[in-house]
Amino acid sequence: MDIAALSMAMSQASVVQSASLQVMSMSKDIAQQQGQQMTEMLKSLPAPHPNLGGSLDLSV
Repeated sequence: MDIAALSMAMSQASVVQSASLQVMSMSKDIAQQQGQQMTEMLKSLPAPHPNLGGSLDLSV
C-alpha cells in the first residue's frame, strides 16, 4: 500500500473522529443544561393538592 495514501486516510479518520467527539460533547452539554432547567422548573411548581396523600385509610 502506498505510504502517502495510508497517511492521508489516517489523517482523514482522525479529523472525522475529532469532529464526532466534538459533536457528542456539545450534545452532552445541551442535555445537561436541559436537565438542570427541567429540575428548576419542577422545583418552582406548587404541589397540585398538598392535603392529598397525607393519610391512609385501612380496613381489614
